[in-house]
Amino acid sequence: MATDQGSDRRAERAPAVAEKPPAELTVERVTHQDIPAICSLYKKVWESENGLPAELAKAWQPAPLEFTSWMEGVTYFAARRSGHLVGVIGCELRHGALRLAHLAVDPEARRHGIGSALLTMALDWGKRSSAATVWIDPLARFQGAAALFRKLGFTETGILHRHDWGEDVRFFEKVL
Repeated sequence: MATDQGSDRRAERAPAVAEKPPAELTVERVTHQDIPAICSLYKKVWESENGLPAELAKAWQPAPLEFTSWMEGVTYFAARRSGHLVGVIGCELRHGALRLAHLAVDPEARRHGIGSALLTMALDWGKRSSAATVWIDPLARFQGAAALFRKLGFTETGILHRHDWGEDVRFFEKVL
């Protein structure tokens, strides 16, 4: 019952439980020291994909020396949470267009903004590099990635059937 002095609702409330804020996500350009962690991430990501053709999964799991060759002409960005590498993306400029390559996010860290942060960094880098458009070609089976690309303003522009190891590939493009 309220009185002219007001009611004391504080006594009715449960004590507040302090929620731990999520660790800060950082996205930075890759250095050569990151290569072993990136190779481990690719291995974890592609081995966790059920039904992925074995040849494709193997091709997408580079050894450190192979990843070093991937870096020629491609700028990579890595996402880290609490110092732990949780995502990576490659950016390749060609003929005024930015191609995004080798996007991977740790399966245990998905749906926490990592893919969005990586793509945002890549788009910003593309704009600073005077790219007119950006495109990416994921396997059609990656529906979550397709939804993310659409959310960030990409348009699906085509499909190649049975293109990579018998897998359909979708093309997404965004004008910058």
